Amino acid sequence: MKTSTSMLQKQNMIVFSLVSLFYCISDHWSSATTGNVTNIYEYVPFSDVDDTLYPLSSGLSKACTRNIEDFMVEKLGIEAKVSETNRVLYRNYGTSMAGLRAIGYNFDYDEYHSFVHGRLPYENLKPDHVLRNLLLSLPIRKVVFSNGDKVHVAKVLRKLGLEDCFERVISFETLNPTNGTHASDDEDSFKLRESKAQILDASQSLLPETPIICKPFKNAFEQAFNIANINPRKTLFFDDSIRNIQSGKEIGLHTVLVGTSHRTNGADYALESIHNIKEALPELWESDTKKAEVAVAYSGKLAIQTSVMA
Repeated sequence: MKTSTSMLQKQNMIVFSLVSLFYCISDHWSSATTGNVTNIYEYVPFSDVDDTLYPLSSGLSKACTRNIEDFMVEKLGIEAKVSETNRVLYRNYGTSMAGLRAIGYNFDYDEYHSFVHGRLPYENLKPDHVLRNLLLSLPIRKVVFSNGDKVHVAKVLRKLGLEDCFERVISFETLNPTNGTHASDDEDSFKLRESKAQILDASQSLLPETPIICKPFKNAFEQAFNIANINPRKTLFFDDSIRNIQSGKEIGLHTVLVGTSHRTNGADYALESIHNIKEALPELWESDTKKAEVAVAYSGKLAIQTSVMA
């Protein structure tokens, strides 16, 4: 008799716990659907181009690095530690071009882009019908945000068959309308070049500013938001650069690191390939009737990591 009573008490306790859990979940769902969470359907894909819309294995990135170093030697007369200088400038300024301008080198921007991008093996890029179908089926705005020049970005999109998949393209010229041809080789520029070794060894906080506006700097993101009429807190940002992803996260973007399945600090999602976007974020394709369900699933109280292998 005692055993039966004990078992009944345990069953009642289990039922009570389940009922309590049900009410707790119901209360959470109720609060989640009253406007306390961001609706993922309002997100705008805000995407980089190079090594994001196509894989690193294409060889364009390696060729670009080689062309930049050739430009440094042939056009700027830099001879010592060219590769090291290029790596440090890229790491600190987001692009080698921005770094070169920061340390006092003046040159025509169009000439630079023609030299660096004009000789890339674009023939390695093939039409990507899978990505094209994914982008065209995505029922929300899509914007390109690249540090590359407009000719390069247009050529890449055309080679991939994606030229009509984006509402707007924000490129180098969008944020840097002046070509740089009037930049004078003044005394300050000479002093910066003479002290290049010290600058390259300095901490990031001591580095001189660059006149070029580009990722990963905050002013580049802010200008891009204004130009494309984007709310960063309702925007998904895709990029292959960890530093760009971290900067975007600091500004309020929802971030997707492309090119790896390992999520790093600042990345909300990590995709081995851009082709995995629908697998990682199926909610973007859901009908309007599913919006409330998605709002519940993505309440700010849940920590979500999505790592998808291609």
